[in-house]
Amino acid sequence: MARNYELVLMLDPETSDEAREAAAEVVKKQIESAGKLERADSWGVRKMAYEIDKRTEADYRYYRFEGEKELLEQLDHNLKIAEGTLRFRIFKVDPDTPANPPPVMDRPATVGSDRPERDRDRDRPRGRDRD
Repeated sequence: MARNYELVLMLDPETSDEAREAAAEVVKKQIESAGKLERADSWGVRKMAYEIDKRTEADYRYYRFEGEKELLEQLDHNLKIAEGTLRFRIFKVDPDTPANPPPVMDRPATVGSDRPERDRDRDRPRGRDRD
């Protein structure tokens, strides 16, 4: 029985653009050959939450597809041995769930930089200095 899945693929940004595009195309063709590809997006190079293989960024790719268990096994095997793959995750999703949109690229340069009240609060006395 075919089910709906989402695949988030994190590619090494230090490999060439051509190699990353080729890896993404291989995944796309695997899905299309054994399932039904609903959506394929490139989320671009983004900062990761934690370091993987001494990398702090990854080229994120997103796929939404329908397929059988055999397709998942094939993707899992091929992505584990693929050159330039940092991480990947496959999630089973409800067919009625909308596909994830690409994440917003406009983020503050530093955490808290978009909060002017922090700058204002910095000058206020704290603790014993309030008297």
